[in-house]
Amino acid sequence: MTVANKVVLVTGGTSGIGAGVTRRLAELGCKVVCASNQEAEGQALAAELKAQGYTVDFVAVDVACEESVKAMVQRVLDLHGRLDAVHSNAGVWRQGKVTDFTQDDFDFVMGINVKGNFWVAKHVVPVMEAQEGMGTIVITTSVAAQIGFPQHALYCASKAALEAMIRCMCNDHAGKVRVVGVSPGTIDTPMLAATCAGWDKPKEEIYAEVARKIPVRRLGQPEDIGNAVAFLISDGASYIDGTILVLDGGTLPLPPW
Repeated sequence: MTVANKVVLVTGGTSGIGAGVTRRLAELGCKVVCASNQEAEGQALAAELKAQGYTVDFVAVDVACEESVKAMVQRVLDLHGRLDAVHSNAGVWRQGKVTDFTQDDFDFVMGINVKGNFWVAKHVVPVMEAQEGMGTIVITTSVAAQIGFPQHALYCASKAALEAMIRCMCNDHAGKVRVVGVSPGTIDTPMLAATCAGWDKPKEEIYAEVARKIPVRRLGQPEDIGNAVAFLISDGASYIDGTILVLDGGTLPLPPW
């Protein structure tokens, strides 16, 4: 199940889940290109991992802009000449009910979470289809696609759209590209911390209460997603296609009381 020497692109690869995946894939011997709109963080992460002997490069990208995505994919090809796998992970969150959101909120969340994934897929699929072997696209969705989290209307809708996209792409590009999803639950990331704003308890207390409710009794870590992505892009996962791997510590099966 080795992934050594696979060329992997990770979008949203400089913070939270994406940074954890970038680190884990680099440790396993992948040639990683991490991409995001966080240029300073991306350059620092790439420099840190290169200093440890890993092959990691950073590319600045705005996934909501097709030309930026197209340039990102070309940069990967300029660096490595091929693209074996993509973790399409860039995502954002805005708080609110459907009665709260504005046009700017809608365009921001859907532009990155949904349109961004479409642009990435549009430009990496032809590269993979033209290569020898089977390419793999892993898309980060969320248990928010199944759970109606309060004040998460836009975010939940955007993640549900990605699950439908995964199923369609599996059929449309059968035989050349595998398309799978990772659906994280409660992961210790800056995005999770942002959801704690405005509560009457400190973040640490909220985290401890949540961890006690999760069947594995802890929050997920970005490295947990990294391990799952590494497996899904490996040849050992070659029969896994068009489905979603839930990584929630057992949250979804919890009873409602």
